[in-house]
Amino acid sequence: MDGVAEGLWELADLHEKNGEIAKSVKCLEAICQSTVSFLPVIEVKTRLRIATMLLKHSHNVNYAKSHLERSQLLLKSIPSCFELKCRAFSLLSQCYHLVGAVSSQKQLLNKGLELTAEFGEGFSGKLWSCNFNSQLANALIIEGDYQGSVSTLEQGYVCATDMYYPELQMFFATSVLHVHLMQWDDGSLVEAAVSRCNDIWESIDADKKQQCLGLFFYNELLHIFYLLRICDYKNAGQHVDKLDAAMKTDLQKMQQARELTKELTIVNEGLSQSDLPHRDRAKLSARRSQLEEEISNSIGSSFNGQEGLEPAYFGNVKRELGDKLELAPPPIDGEWLPKSAIYSLVDLMFVVFSRPKGLFKECGKRIQSGLKTIRAELVKYGIADGTTEVDLQHSAIWMAGVYLMILMQFLENKIAMELTRSEFGVAQEALLEMKGWFNRYPTILQACESIIEMLRGQYAHCVACYDEAAFHFVEAAKLTESKSAQAICHIYASVSYICIGDPDSYAKALELIGPVYKVIDSFVGVREKTAALFAYGFLLMRQENLQEARVRLASGLQTTHTTLGNLQLVSQYLTVLGHLALALHDTGQAREILRSGLTLAKKLYDIPTQIWVLSNLTALYEQVGEKANETENREYEKKKADELEKRLANAHASAHHPQLIEKAKFQVQRLNEVDIKRAIAGPSMKVDLDIPESVGLSSPAPAPSSRRLMDVDIGRRVTRRGG
Repeated sequence: MDGVAEGLWELADLHEKNGEIAKSVKCLEAICQSTVSFLPVIEVKTRLRIATMLLKHSHNVNYAKSHLERSQLLLKSIPSCFELKCRAFSLLSQCYHLVGAVSSQKQLLNKGLELTAEFGEGFSGKLWSCNFNSQLANALIIEGDYQGSVSTLEQGYVCATDMYYPELQMFFATSVLHVHLMQWDDGSLVEAAVSRCNDIWESIDADKKQQCLGLFFYNELLHIFYLLRICDYKNAGQHVDKLDAAMKTDLQKMQQARELTKELTIVNEGLSQSDLPHRDRAKLSARRSQLEEEISNSIGSSFNGQEGLEPAYFGNVKRELGDKLELAPPPIDGEWLPKSAIYSLVDLMFVVFSRPKGLFKECGKRIQSGLKTIRAELVKYGIADGTTEVDLQHSAIWMAGVYLMILMQFLENKIAMELTRSEFGVAQEALLEMKGWFNRYPTILQACESIIEMLRGQYAHCVACYDEAAFHFVEAAKLTESKSAQAICHIYASVSYICIGDPDSYAKALELIGPVYKVIDSFVGVREKTAALFAYGFLLMRQENLQEARVRLASGLQTTHTTLGNLQLVSQYLTVLGHLALALHDTGQAREILRSGLTLAKKLYDIPTQIWVLSNLTALYEQVGEKANETENREYEKKKADELEKRLANAHASAHHPQLIEKAKFQVQRLNEVDIKRAIAGPSMKVDLDIPESVGLSSPAPAPSSRRLMDVDIGRRVTRRGG
């Protein structure tokens, strides 16, 4: 009977190779359903192959789970077969992960760890221990047990250290850093985790580093998230540049591999001809060997030569050639996110750093490219026109949520860029698209509700609807538990009230900005501090407290210039300071400051700030008696004002305008209780892209937090016309 089983296995392999998955599964099921009994080991191996195939090529997780659970029962009666038992544990754990059975998954993984402790010897046993620790850390994170997750990952790190395996040490060290970034209870712990990652990465041989592409991207992106959080934008930008260069190099290699694969297909077709002359067959065979080697070299892997025992961790979508960034060797076969998601994040990081510098042309290309890639990926997960989150396959929800969150952040940056350029119509459409996605996926995108309200406030402020803007900013603060996001929203709302310009509005602004200003040193980094200093200085200026306003604004400008690199906020600081200098009759300083502010505003295509600067320059030229400059400047100011008024009129006339500024939250179709359970039952739902997900490190819940991957741009449309 062994020969029969081997024959069916070979036939199943052939069908799978030809893409005939149903036929392959039927061949294997013939062994399981046979009236003649096969040896238990043969049946177990067959069921594991069926489960692996189902996880890799289908959404039928429950069917795979039933085969694996039957395998577990059979393996209990077999005293040996350590590898088979471990593989069954690992695959079944993945099934429990995909169906959201966290308790069952934890229980199973602990049994797996007991097995490795009792019978696992040598290198292979330690690798399986690392596998189970990695998956257990994920399960603990899903339940919000950060401390337990870190402890489990540290056990994996110790195991990797015992194996003298620096790449595997790096895998666990970066995973620990990821959990600390998600929790961030103690800044010193995060800093220590970053330092350890740096030390381990430096210990890896240069040749190995070139091959560890997945670890490179994971480590670099985690460093960027850390540096963003502490507002070290200068160093973070260097990491973005490194990632961008590595991504472009890899894309070139993948394109080369695809071209070689096309040629290989043609060669194979030639070799399939039965009447091919011997000499031609020999030439084609040699070329095939050469092409296969070149393709292998193009794709590359840090773990070449080792059989991948597990299906893709986020499986169920057929991957293209080289579309996997491995983090660890089999049987861990770790992956953070698919390559398309990683590269979308790199594009997003480029936009986050380049938009405040006014590099809008390149940002526009990256946003367009990123949106196109993500929309194509979403289709693979069943997200098409008209679908909602309850229509998704359960096993697809987690990755769909990741892509949806990245999509929303691309749209957020697009809106910010278009509002800066006063392209109100484009911003309206993008904001309505965000609303549409949120309406269809309200549970998955729950954290985006606050972001959408904040962007409605940004839009309303830009089109001079200041009262409505303040309303939406305050609402956005209510929809998040993040103290940082609440502070930023209150700062934005205070600026909108200041722009209204009456004593009652000034009082409301002070109520909002006062509490934030008192605790600005308690925030990580300086983002909130620079925003609060701007708003508070702006309020003091409007209240005619000019000297005190000047002190606060000068302090804020210095910090903004040296740490944030946000040209829009710098230009607005310069404009307010120029206005103050003029009011204090310091015309020399006013001229210098205002010219610098105008240069930056032009670079950013920021028409409102340009008009604000120009009005101050006109007043300056009038004050010093420079009639020619005054006339020329006044004409240019009028030209810009007319241009803005035309854009504002078009925005107000749009059918979309009333619903965007309406002083009410967007109404979405809320799910009933059954549908909510359906949508959030699994860890795949629990996506919070403050720090995107790790190798199986999902965040604990779709909290109403607006914590995001990028920092809020504090200079984004916070002022309009300064008085």
